[in-house]
Amino acid sequence: MSEHAANLLGTAQRSKRTQSATKTKSRYLKILCAVLLLGLLTLILAVIFILKLRCSDKVTDSCRNRCLSKSRDSSAVCHCDAACVNEGTCCLDYEEVCVEPSQHWTCSKFRCSEERLLNSLCSCSEDCVKVGDCCSNYKSTCEKPWLEEDCEDIRTPQCPVGFSKPPLLLVSLDGFRAGYMEAYSSLLPVINKLRKCGTSTPYMRPAYPTKTFPNHYTIVTGLYPESHGIVDNKMYDVTRNASFSLKADEKFNPAWYQGEPVWLTAMKNKLKTATFFWPGSDVKVNGHFPDYWVKNIPFEKRVAKIFEWLHLPEGERPDFYTLYLEEPDYAGHRHGPMSTQVIEALLNVDRLLGMLMEGLKERQLHRCVNLVLVSDHGMEEASCKKAVFVSDYLENIDDITVIQGPAARVRPKRLPDEFFSFDYEGLVKNLSCREPDQPMRPYLKEHLPKRLHFASNIRIERAHLYMQPGWQAALKPNEIKYCSGGFHGSDNVFKNMQAIFIGYGPGIHSKTNVLPFENIEIYNLLCDLLGIPPAPNNGTHGSLNHLLKNPPHQPVYPAERSAPSTCTPVSSLLPDPRGCTCDSLTEAEKQTNISVDPVHLPYGIPRVLQEQSDYCILHHTAYISGYSRNILMPLWVSYSLNATVRLVLRPHEITFLSCLIIVSLLFMSDVFVTDIWNHFHDVLLLKYSQKLNGVNVVSGPIFDDDFDGNYDFMNKGTPNRAPIPTHFFVILTSCKNSSLPIRQCDGPLDAVSFVLPHRADLLETCHNGSDYSWLQDWVQFHVTRIRDVELLTGLSFYHDWISVAETLQLKTTLKIF
Repeated sequence: MSEHAANLLGTAQRSKRTQSATKTKSRYLKILCAVLLLGLLTLILAVIFILKLRCSDKVTDSCRNRCLSKSRDSSAVCHCDAACVNEGTCCLDYEEVCVEPSQHWTCSKFRCSEERLLNSLCSCSEDCVKVGDCCSNYKSTCEKPWLEEDCEDIRTPQCPVGFSKPPLLLVSLDGFRAGYMEAYSSLLPVINKLRKCGTSTPYMRPAYPTKTFPNHYTIVTGLYPESHGIVDNKMYDVTRNASFSLKADEKFNPAWYQGEPVWLTAMKNKLKTATFFWPGSDVKVNGHFPDYWVKNIPFEKRVAKIFEWLHLPEGERPDFYTLYLEEPDYAGHRHGPMSTQVIEALLNVDRLLGMLMEGLKERQLHRCVNLVLVSDHGMEEASCKKAVFVSDYLENIDDITVIQGPAARVRPKRLPDEFFSFDYEGLVKNLSCREPDQPMRPYLKEHLPKRLHFASNIRIERAHLYMQPGWQAALKPNEIKYCSGGFHGSDNVFKNMQAIFIGYGPGIHSKTNVLPFENIEIYNLLCDLLGIPPAPNNGTHGSLNHLLKNPPHQPVYPAERSAPSTCTPVSSLLPDPRGCTCDSLTEAEKQTNISVDPVHLPYGIPRVLQEQSDYCILHHTAYISGYSRNILMPLWVSYSLNATVRLVLRPHEITFLSCLIIVSLLFMSDVFVTDIWNHFHDVLLLKYSQKLNGVNVVSGPIFDDDFDGNYDFMNKGTPNRAPIPTHFFVILTSCKNSSLPIRQCDGPLDAVSFVLPHRADLLETCHNGSDYSWLQDWVQFHVTRIRDVELLTGLSFYHDWISVAETLQLKTTLKIF
């Protein structure tokens, strides 16, 4: 039995092995069949391709050089006229050779060395380079494409005969937010190569509000919207009782456009210009259009028109070109910034830029043209769940109009009668502090952060609704424009509002990354690349010299307009201090020399650029000040803090410093002193010092009653009464290498500055009591560039430390928290 069982068991095992082998063999056969079928398919496709190529070589069975033939060749096995389609006798390459040239702006392999056709959109013939009508990808199809070439460091322009200077091309991709490069760079080979091979920044900061017309006009004028007048896509001018919108013909009225766009600057310097639908280019600004300008046409035709202009003879050919593409902004508005439609739009603009670069290569201009690629703003996801309606806060809304959006403005409905008499202060107060964490923060425009530069224009309504990221405001629900899709216009420091900048060409450094900068600097950069002097603007000329290989403008420190004088005894300088005891000042009075203190003035004495400023330098044990006899208070106070040492002043020094700095506050509420200034110095300043391994602090008053961003001339204060500052500034400077304390730093510096509004209430913050946790966010909200501080004070800093070029970069950088 056991033997029989064993035999049965063995039989079963053999049967299983046989079945397993059969299954394995079956799988092998299936795989083999699949491989054979795939090989057969490949062979068939190869035969078809070879036949097509052979057709290209034989006149009788190819359409090459036969599309224009008026009679049929009787020996031909196929035909190339219109009748062949119905007859079914067309050659295999009929579509590619005879039809596609009238339908496509690109070459294919079949079109290379083609005959010229009358209805071709562009040519792929051998003489197209000479004639100047090549398709943009002619060389990339028949030669190695620009995209596949390695990055080049083009040290000098390599231009064809007839080009005495490199043309400059400014390209704008509307609504291309900087984050798109992070998310989709692998899908954008052309833009990615331009960024990799040229000069780029992680982002470029647009002007506020981050809208299309204001920012495009800022890019070409170097002016903030408040300075060039295009403060929004929709605005009202009470002086003319006129309204501007993108859909009305009033936008063509030159009265709206102030400043000088770069095409006019170029024309004044005997250069020629050409523009494509750039905001302002279709308006007779200052009595002039660009030499060539074209309204909106399809993208491919815009690129083709650029090539047509480049082919003009010298003397007629433009030196400066603008090219505007309204994508990905259009897709972003309709579908949202993270939609597939935006990706498709990005792929399309990348393809068009590829057409541009390949076309430049075909014309041997890819080492000649300087290209500046920018966008005007970013894009934010829209939702009516993040919308605030003024009607929810006010019972009566019949007498006001709200210009909706993320940078909303409020004005009276009865215009122009009530424009100036309307109670803007009461409106702002009624809308303030209505609920915890209110996403809408109402402001009078003069109280907005100075970094926004959005106050000094009559077209900016006095009541402004500042919105948190992602939020919009409107009068009532049916007036909100974007409940879905995307929008823009928010604070220009918000991440999703950031724009792009890429520079590429013989005049621009290659393989270079630079720190972010503001788009007001682009105008000066364009003028430098054109070799022409810029018109006055809000940019800082020379601040982008590190982008250029041979910058023509070499900045210098501004000359001091008022030198310090000898101080009289300190006690006689002070007005009646109303309680400040300034009688223990003998030590300070002895130190009235104007020598530089390396501890408290490590970067030199701030230079005074104000005319007729009467001031002197006062030295003290723990600080140095520049005391002004004109305004009866310091222009500035400077001192240094170590990371581990608290600011320790002797009793008489505390009294003196308080008298000197706060004397201007004795005639108003002490809210600023007790709730802001003291806590900033006692807590936040020490925190910054510890974090930065020591800081130098320079602070002082600002007077900007006309809120134009420039210092008010203060010749002489009222006798025994100091004028009241509108703001106070604080500049914190530390070593960029934070491992080094400030006194041992001999390398690059890091700096941040704040301009703190000097108000008698806390309406902006909605806080009271002893909890000061809000203060740091509030201080950082009012961060500014050091250059803004200089304009607001008439002072100039860092003259004795670093080079002018490094100083300008430091002064024009905005710290983002």
